[in-house]
Amino acid sequence: MLHYTIDELLGKEAEDLLEYTATAIPKEQLHLPGPDFIDRIFQQSNRPVPVLRSLATLFNHGRLAGTGYLSILPIDQGIEHTAGASFAPNPMYFDPENVIRLAMEGGCNAVATTFGNLGMVARKYAHKIPFIVKINHNELLTYPTKYSQIMFGSVEEAWNLGAVAVGATIYFGSEDSNRQIVEVAEAFERAHQLGMATILWCYTRNNAFKTAEKDYHVAADITGQANHLGVTLQADIIKQKLPENNGGFKALNFSKWSPAMYDKLTTDHPIDLCRYQVLNCYMGRAGLINSGGESQGASDLQQSVRTAVINKRAGGTGLILGRRAFQRPFEEGVDLLNLVQDVYIDETITVA
Repeated sequence: MLHYTIDELLGKEAEDLLEYTATAIPKEQLHLPGPDFIDRIFQQSNRPVPVLRSLATLFNHGRLAGTGYLSILPIDQGIEHTAGASFAPNPMYFDPENVIRLAMEGGCNAVATTFGNLGMVARKYAHKIPFIVKINHNELLTYPTKYSQIMFGSVEEAWNLGAVAVGATIYFGSEDSNRQIVEVAEAFERAHQLGMATILWCYTRNNAFKTAEKDYHVAADITGQANHLGVTLQADIIKQKLPENNGGFKALNFSKWSPAMYDKLTTDHPIDLCRYQVLNCYMGRAGLINSGGESQGASDLQQSVRTAVINKRAGGTGLILGRRAFQRPFEEGVDLLNLVQDVYIDETITVA
């Protein structure tokens, strides 16, 4: 077991992150997570009754059951980053059963992985932990490398596997984004018809978004707009990278922006930047889960807890953390997942 306090892991940022009061958009304007989140938000929506049941299955499993928060283990890197590169630190995860075991023993709400992984063990585990099928991927065997999400299976097959939700990625800003938007919109419509919830990886991808000075792929304004497009496609939950800067529209001189976006709707504080992402998820009606990111080794615990604190205090719905958990020994991965979940369980860590 890990023996760290949240304060110790946050270090010199502890006071700033734990005591900060948001000054741009007050928390009272948000639709915040809670035990009654589905009743408050989705009961009045157009989602079919079976979708409400699937959402309830997601929100009422694992260590965070009944809190309104989510801890999801995503392992699709075998395709997105090649299996060898992803699983070399811990080859046990070439076996999909260990993917499911990590999610279960780690107390996660659900496991998000590929058709192949879930299909191989579906009859053993579909009734033991909620399945999220990642239905599209960026394959890495085309040379030169390109970044284009393509469908790896059908929504019907995800339903046949016993999934309660489907997940998909759109690379907003890429040359292929229009095709991906149409494909995902159709897939999400079908998923809702079949009673499954929908989760969208709202990633931005364009070489022009990265300059010599900054990487605006993680700018609050650009990622926030990606989130807004995602909820327009009727994603129930939005997955997004934690914002690291802002002002991408201004710096790159594209799209449309208002000075009020930067002067009134947010500040440079990391909690306010993340809150701008929540703002673009219909004020929190669609839950924002931030991604854990790649493993950096020794700093993984600190960075994961930092992301969780920012997400929770901004009004987000949880964390979707993969590589930092599975690219380390099994028990250490379980401990890391539990430590992140502790942030959402801790009632003293409140919305800013």
